[in-house]
Amino acid sequence: MGAPEFVLRLREKIGNDPLWLPAVRGVVFDDDGRVLLGQRADNGHWTLITGMLEPGEHPAPGLVREIFEETAVVAETERIIGVGVVGPVTFPNGDVCDFLDITFRCRYISGEAQVNDDESLAVGWFALDELPDMSAGNLEAIRLATEPEGPVAYQVED
Repeated sequence: MGAPEFVLRLREKIGNDPLWLPAVRGVVFDDDGRVLLGQRADNGHWTLITGMLEPGEHPAPGLVREIFEETAVVAETERIIGVGVVGPVTFPNGDVCDFLDITFRCRYISGEAQVNDDESLAVGWFALDELPDMSAGNLEAIRLATEPEGPVAYQVED
């Protein structure tokens, strides 16, 4: 999928200058307590499923859309677990972005986890004691999602 069309249009006007973009991240658990992860095509890192919201898109349905687009898994959001800023991120083409990140705990509904677009090299379910190397922010989001009805954490570091 790559960058949404609205970002490409903005980039035509501003080049690689910094953009402030809304983003969502999901900690999706299946019935066995495993978490859904994707291995990013751009850098090979394992991460939670993330994505940018389209203009006017509500965060919860936007995340559900992103999860399905990237993994073919249908999920539903349960609650917000964190709000923070990720960035600045400089992409290989020189584009710079800061992301307002809203992280949700999600529940698996249906579907077989598989690479469903060009943003991932692999996707899969991982037991909490068998997670691959991941950023501290993703690990903290997973930890927060395991807490029963904990408060929203402001600034989940990435």
